[in-house]
Amino acid sequence: MSALDSQPTSFPLPMGDVDDPHGFFVPNEVRGVKDVIHTLIPIHAHLNQFIDTGPFQRLRDIKQLGTSSYVWPSASHTRFEHCLGVAYLARCLASHLQANQPNLKITNRDVGCVEIAGLCHDLGHGPWSHVWDGIFMPRAIKGCEWQHERGSEMMFDYVVKNYHIPISNRDVRFVKALIAGDPTQCDPSEKPFLFDIIANKRNGLDVDKFDYIQRDSYMTGTSFSFEATRIVKSARVLDNQICYNIKDANQIYGICHRRFDLHKHVYNHKTGEDSLVLFFVGIAYNRGCISARAIEYMIVDALLLAEPHMKIAERVYDPESFLYLNDYILNEIERSKDPELEASRQLIKRLRHRELYREVVWKAVEFTSKKDIQDYITSERIMEKARKAFEEEGSGEPFTLTADDIIVDITTMHYGMKEHNPVDFTKFYSKKHLDKPMHAGPGDYSGLRPPTHAEILLRIFTKKPEYFGRVHDAYNAVLVDMSEEFSASTDTAPATPTLASARTPGTSSFETLPKTPGADAGDAGYGSEQKKKRTFSRSLSKNHFADVPKEYGQGSPKVALAVVGDSGAMTVVATFQPTGDLSQLFEDGTEGAIIDEGATTPSQGLKRGREDELQPPFEGTEVKRRKEATK
Repeated sequence: MSALDSQPTSFPLPMGDVDDPHGFFVPNEVRGVKDVIHTLIPIHAHLNQFIDTGPFQRLRDIKQLGTSSYVWPSASHTRFEHCLGVAYLARCLASHLQANQPNLKITNRDVGCVEIAGLCHDLGHGPWSHVWDGIFMPRAIKGCEWQHERGSEMMFDYVVKNYHIPISNRDVRFVKALIAGDPTQCDPSEKPFLFDIIANKRNGLDVDKFDYIQRDSYMTGTSFSFEATRIVKSARVLDNQICYNIKDANQIYGICHRRFDLHKHVYNHKTGEDSLVLFFVGIAYNRGCISARAIEYMIVDALLLAEPHMKIAERVYDPESFLYLNDYILNEIERSKDPELEASRQLIKRLRHRELYREVVWKAVEFTSKKDIQDYITSERIMEKARKAFEEEGSGEPFTLTADDIIVDITTMHYGMKEHNPVDFTKFYSKKHLDKPMHAGPGDYSGLRPPTHAEILLRIFTKKPEYFGRVHDAYNAVLVDMSEEFSASTDTAPATPTLASARTPGTSSFETLPKTPGADAGDAGYGSEQKKKRTFSRSLSKNHFADVPKEYGQGSPKVALAVVGDSGAMTVVATFQPTGDLSQLFEDGTEGAIIDEGATTPSQGLKRGREDELQPPFEGTEVKRRKEATK
């Protein structure tokens, strides 16, 4: 965590710039906001007019990390404080360039528009942030390409019109272009390097990342900090782009690496719960893996079940409706008594009770294998393998697993530019060559870098935990077919682009990026050699650490287990499916046991009784809901 405490809270610039004749963008500080990352954020009059509006205040009800707070309880920060942080860093960076490079002729209006763009860049986020436009919208409206950036532009127009913000149409277009990172959306006379500040399409290094990487790390307790002050003061405009001091190359690479780290270990986190072995009753218990992604899919399914009745997706096209669309949509469904929402309410109830979709497979796979995975590992193939194996057993029991009960999730995790190294697209200067921008070469910063800067995370979930083992076996069977179909050979990892090929765009931020050897067609990751001969990735081979029998997930009714210290300190340890003998039932038909904390043998301290005999704070609630869940 760092604060830009050396940055002045007001900027002594002349009033009445040519492009701001009324002085709207003059930095007149009216209040300050205490912030956990930047200490104190000064709020200027023009920014205040946007903050005190319904659309911006709505961001208080949109969690920055979506469902991550289910795994990281402290990660409940919102888009509201993130946007304040981005606006602050945007002003700091733009003001630094204005003060240190007067030849750039940066005006109050330029700085003010960049600051407003930072404040308003996330106005369009839907409930649970990226869950909304990344998963829900494409499934709710087939072929829908709506993104939160589009929503931000819509809500920005709404604020300007309905709150009578005194800025020109040219300023409005400029701010929206800054949010999109696209200079073609505004007047061509706007300074091109300003588009590197909010949404940098050149190399991904912008103040949006500078804020969320610090803020998300701090709020999840995963300790990472970098000197934002140093990065800001290091910035210098050369060749119409923002460059940095070569001394900061390692720190800049570290920011990119941290982005990848957050995606892998926080945003796509899974909780691997260790086996709990209760030696005194001879029971082995394993609840499995609980994934933040599984929670996202449960929320999306709950919304999709409610969609025909509530028409939730359509609200993104109407600013008045969008104004009240936030994370509390689940509460709206739960409160409703409408019978049409019963299925959605039941799924939300599962979520509240942490009876989640189960993560069956977790695999980190080479970036170049993405298209093979998409084409071959599908829910339909896995379901058919599971059905075929079940029918061959001839048990006579019904097989209720469907392709819809299996989720194949494929996520690309990278340093900010897919398989490319963002530093290859960043130019640097040195103390001895202040006006000569150059790429960082070998030895200019650490050489401990991966050959490619992206990988694929493959995860498979089952909505029906009782089929966990069968889905796992079916996935392995699909892999066998896949390996037989593909020619067996050793994969060659693609190399990082050389400096000769890594040219940085000049005046345009939209030049074609250099190709990484072995990569083509965007995410597909195919080179010409790989198109001729597909290879089976060794990363997809059977995971012996996760082997389970096909019966895994099946069993007798759930059991509630409590460890008793004394009658006032009874606590629920776990619920599980027994592998030992706990056949005695409560009178109401629910199986359960209370075990004395001091027990050292299977027979010592074992107590059983009816649900209403369990004393506070247990109160029988765990047993009751487990009974309902197994009816």
